[in-house]
Amino acid sequence: MTSQDIPNKEILVDMYKKSVLAKINDENARRVIMNGSLPMIYYSPRGQEIIPAAVSVNLSDEDTICTIYRGMHDMVCKGVPLSELWGEYAGKATGTCKGKGGPMHITHPSSGCMLTTGIVGSSLPIANGLALSYQIRKENKVCVAYFGDAASNIGAFHEALNMASIWKLPVVFVCQNNRYGEHTKFEKATAVTKISDRAAAYDMPGIHVDGNDPVAMYQAAKTAIDRARNGDGPTLIEAMTFRFFGHVFGDQDGYMDKGEKAQAMAEDPVPKFRAWLIEQDYSSEQELAEYEAAVDKEVKSAIANALAAPWPDMDELNIDVLAAAQ
Repeated sequence: MTSQDIPNKEILVDMYKKSVLAKINDENARRVIMNGSLPMIYYSPRGQEIIPAAVSVNLSDEDTICTIYRGMHDMVCKGVPLSELWGEYAGKATGTCKGKGGPMHITHPSSGCMLTTGIVGSSLPIANGLALSYQIRKENKVCVAYFGDAASNIGAFHEALNMASIWKLPVVFVCQNNRYGEHTKFEKATAVTKISDRAAAYDMPGIHVDGNDPVAMYQAAKTAIDRARNGDGPTLIEAMTFRFFGHVFGDQDGYMDKGEKAQAMAEDPVPKFRAWLIEQDYSSEQELAEYEAAVDKEVKSAIANALAAPWPDMDELNIDVLAAAQ
């Protein structure tokens, strides 16, 4: 790797701040579930934070994302405000969807988070629709579709890649391959060794990258996003990672190989990134510690405010609902 391949100090520190924000937010989510403060279904993305952090530093405020129910890290890295995020997690009127979406349906267009979906594979064709609108309007915008490895076996994946390639849409498909689809090991349900190899069938670049390596992930994202923004069409990125807390929070991981999870957690990418930044003199222990403390305080404040916030009025049941003409 040459010095030109490494982003500057400001970008590296920004990437770390985004990744640690996602990490701390997840830690607090698990805390409030375990202490009974907020009963909710939750799909932890812990261990996957580097991927959206590296993607997001390459996106403008106007660029957009479509993500999935395990996409809390994607949301906060793109800029969804913590107060509104936690309001929605708590089902309160202060939430991004006024309490009507819940943890699996966070939507915040002003930050570029256009959709969170609970339907496997559906982020891809929706991202195509957004990208097509940018192309038609001649807007210099890019849409990123986040999804998991199991979604690459869904018909919508293949249809979306085919359409995006035909029309050269400004879209980037980011597969966060965390090695498991629900409770099934990747190798047992996917015929190919690399999901990125499937890009060749649709005449687009396929990038296979260590999603836990900040610099490698940054370069992969930059290459794909620049390509999309320049009108050269889509890219499929397969970012290899590992989920630390099973399919859904509370999952006991009995289907994993013995020692596999412990080994992955020992290589936790966020503290490794932190240590590297300090070692390379891109930041200091004091600077990062102060930021981490401030973020933890901000997250806890957002949670406290969400728990104290009012419930939606009953009238909300009839707002934002499409009614058939009489």
